[in-house]
Amino acid sequence: MLELVKFVVETFAENKDAIVYDVAEDGRNVNITVTLDPSDMGKVIGRQGKIAKALRTLVKAASLKENKRYNISIQEKTAE
Repeated sequence: MLELVKFVVETFAENKDAIVYDVAEDGRNVNITVTLDPSDMGKVIGRQGKIAKALRTLVKAASLKENKRYNISIQEKTAE
């Protein structure tokens, strides 16, 4: 499932090297956190969140085979 998320996110993001994926599994629940460069946030989320919503819909449809529930959160990378 992570491959699907990576494919969609990296299609829209320009700074592909700055993307960090964090996967935390807790039984049937799997949390995928995508941390992006601030300049890529708007591109990946889309206008009114349409791209992010479509990504979540794709993952939900694909996860029915695995009998797991995936939660995707998209965060902005903070200055270090």
